[in-house]
Amino acid sequence: MLKQRVITALVLMALLLPALFAASIQPFAIVTLIAFAAAGWEWARLNGGGGLAVALGILLACAGAIALWTETIARMPVVAWWIAAATWILGGIWVLRRGIAIWPQLPASLRCLVGLVLLLTAWLALVHAKAIGVDFVLSVFCLVWVADIAAYFGGRAFGRRKLAPTISPGKSWEGAWSGMAGALLLAVAWLAAERALGIEPRSLYAVLWARFGAFGMGLAVILLAAVSVVGDLFESLVKRSAGAKDSSGLLPGHGGVLDRIDALLPVFPIALALAAV
Repeated sequence: MLKQRVITALVLMALLLPALFAASIQPFAIVTLIAFAAAGWEWARLNGGGGLAVALGILLACAGAIALWTETIARMPVVAWWIAAATWILGGIWVLRRGIAIWPQLPASLRCLVGLVLLLTAWLALVHAKAIGVDFVLSVFCLVWVADIAAYFGGRAFGRRKLAPTISPGKSWEGAWSGMAGALLLAVAWLAAERALGIEPRSLYAVLWARFGAFGMGLAVILLAAVSVVGDLFESLVKRSAGAKDSSGLLPGHGGVLDRIDALLPVFPIALALAAV
């Protein structure tokens, strides 16, 4: 299993890193759109899409391709990100509070549509973040990754109170707080590195500091770390309602694409809303 995980991770990095650091946004947009289309296929399979699962993935890919071709991504208004933020925060709280039982009660067509909208919005935000700059998009990626790693180790070391026992028994409140603390430390270290190296401050943290000051930036980072947990829990709820352990077996040793991007889905739109860029 470990060998599979390492090989898969290396292949993914070999595909993503050149696209991420390319001067144009097109390579990054295309590589990530393929991944998100695969995630759309997984979502439909988990939500009663049946034979329409492939169609949903193709529909998501076509919608993304049209947005890229017409340069819609660059013209996305900030209000679109705020709508996405409100949807994730209010909708996520509503679904998670009602638990696993509520999700299968919704019509399969509605659940598939929700997935299509959430995935497409997250992809648009991801590509928009890349257009702002590599420093910006990478700082958002790292926030999610560091929050997840800190939550894992904090939960193992201090975890006592379950965060959502029926959805994800391994998560604890202490782990979630550790993730937020890790994200804050990352933000401080990133800003210090930008200043020490004389790099133009274009990271998410620099933008948030300029807009809201130190305290406001800290609150924004805590919020983003918190909603990354919401994204993770929401995908876990969907999988449990479908009786699935992984979203698919597309990524050997890692599960499916959704398993890898679930925490990113709410973070990128909300990050753009807060940064107002």
